[in-house]
Amino acid sequence: MNAFIWVFLIVILIYTLGFSITLWKEKNKVGSIAVFILALVIVIIPLFTDIGMD
Repeated sequence: MNAFIWVFLIVILIYTLGFSITLWKEKNKVGSIAVFILALVIVIIPLFTDIGMD
């Protein structure tokens, strides 16, 4: 189950980073940076919660 959660988080990360790149190409640099930070938080938060601990 833990592997499923990590795979799900990685899929969300990839999708969010793709959206960030799209915003950057559309010259929405502030929005792109904000979405990129959100994508980083998606990866970092589980490391500090029970999801990342076995």
